[in-house]
This record gives sequence, structure tokens and C-alpha cells, in this order.
Amino acid sequence: MAPRGHYLAHEVGFLAGISGHLVGQWANHGYIRSSWQTKLPRVYSFQDVGEAMVVHELMNAGVPYKEMREAILGLRERFGEDWPLTQAKEKLGTYGKKGHPKRRVAFKDKDAVYDLGKKGWQQMDATDLGRISGLLHRGGWAARNLKDLQHIEVDPDRLSGTPTIKGRRVAAKGVAELADTGKEGVQILREEYDLPRGQIRDAQRWWKEAQRLVAA
Repeated sequence: MAPRGHYLAHEVGFLAGISGHLVGQWANHGYIRSSWQTKLPRVYSFQDVGEAMVVHELMNAGVPYKEMREAILGLRERFGEDWPLTQAKEKLGTYGKKGHPKRRVAFKDKDAVYDLGKKGWQQMDATDLGRISGLLHRGGWAARNLKDLQHIEVDPDRLSGTPTIKGRRVAAKGVAELADTGKEGVQILREEYDLPRGQIRDAQRWWKEAQRLVAA
């Protein structure tokens, strides 16, 4: 699979719900890749954003970086070097008490569960990671918190993967920023871009939440 879309670290951060600085750290330590360019400035792909979202999900689930690294190494042996976390997403989960320093990543294969850190079989109290791909297409980490978001889309083949109004080549960030200028901005969006209020409102909500997550 070839890389799709082009993103700088801060753009990955807006979609993955983290800072651009943390994106760079994860790339430097091998948790994610920068598929297009490994020298500075790193250039990431749509698939790399998906990997960053899974790492964020694992981090939220309480998996320590050491355990995460072991899991990623194990998945690379099985799925290859490119994007092992998203390749395995439907079968990945976590188990163990949340907040416990030994919370781990598990891989479900048929009727058994493989502990990617211990290299053994364990019972899994799974946190499903399969929804990550759908969230990325719907606007990234912000869509995780805005469950009723309907009109934002991330298509790596449209505007190089920039979040857009669904089905349109109109950047969601630009819509939000123009709408935030007031009534005149909303009027331009409605009359010149033919955007209904629901699409404009979703762009504003998405952009506000994406900024909040990066600043947190």
C-alpha cells in the first residue's frame, strides 16, 4: 500500500488529538512513521495519522510506552514495517486494570488472544481499537468527542488529506475561521459556497474541539 495524503506534524496532531511536538517524539522513538520524509521537517501520510491515533488510544487506555513498544515490534513481525497498528486494528485490544503499570496490548487471533508483550496467551478485557479508522475519516480525534458530527470528512485523496466538508473540496478549517468572523462570514459561506448551516456549524465545532485537544 502506498502512502496517501501529506501532513506536517502539527496537522497530524490536529487529527490525532495531540501536540505536533508529541507527534515528532513518537516518530523519533519509532512508535509511528513519517512515510514521506524522515528528515526534518518530517512529512507524514494518512496512514501515519491512523497509527498516531491508535498510539493515542493505547496511551489513554493506560498502556505504558515500554509495553507499547513491545507490542509494535511484535506486530511488525506479523504485518510488516509500514503501519502495523492499523493493519491489526480490528483484532487489537488492551487488558489489565486501567492505570496499572503492567496494562498490556493483546491481539485476538481466531478464538485465542495473544499477549504481544509477554509472547504468551492471556485472557483479554478488550478495549476495541477497530473504530479508529472510522474516526479518522470522520475528522480524527475530535470526532471521538463529537459523536453527532456528520459533515466533516478526511479523504487522503482530497486536498492532500486536509479535513473538508463532507463531499466537498472545501477545507473545514477555512469554513470555521470564516464563520467565526461573524454574520458576514456565514453569509459568504452560505451564498458563495452554498453551505447549509449544519455544515458550517459542524466545521466550527470540529475546529474548536481540534484546537482544544492540541492545547490540552
